[in-house]
Amino acid sequence: MSINIKEISHENLDELKEISIETFVDTFKSQNSPENINDYVEKAFRTEKLEKELANEFSHFYFICYNQETAGYLKINTDDSQTERMGDEAFEIERIYIRSKFQRKKLGEHLIHKAVEVAMSLNKKCVWLGVWEENYNAIAFYKRMGFILSGSHSFFMGAEKQTDIIMTKTLM
Repeated sequence: MSINIKEISHENLDELKEISIETFVDTFKSQNSPENINDYVEKAFRTEKLEKELANEFSHFYFICYNQETAGYLKINTDDSQTERMGDEAFEIERIYIRSKFQRKKLGEHLIHKAVEVAMSLNKKCVWLGVWEENYNAIAFYKRMGFILSGSHSFFMGAEKQTDIIMTKTLM
């Protein structure tokens, strides 16, 4: 078993788009209408939006590879690219997406460790993320990784207003 994490560049745009759509749909299709899923995917993962995100100096993407196969990715944000203004000492994990066949292989832990490593190198004091209140497996995972519930915010899945729980982890 080999695990490798590498930063994503513009050359990886097509693969990033493909894995974004695949993992999002796989994760949320059973609990949301096809219309809301399609609406969200069209807005969040269109090529132009991903290009802009990749060009943002305060956002970074990392692929995680398992035995040389792309298994998932991490998106992190600092400063003005955070989806919620949490202060200059905060660091956001916006996405941890793992393909279905690679789940339960502790790859999410590797991506959390990568995010914390980057946050600490930037002298950030806390890492935060938003997770859908009905994504119980993810919430349990983040709790195991040392995150605590600290608030909530609205998230729109198509036309449907949902609630994301905000979880934070203080860095030493």
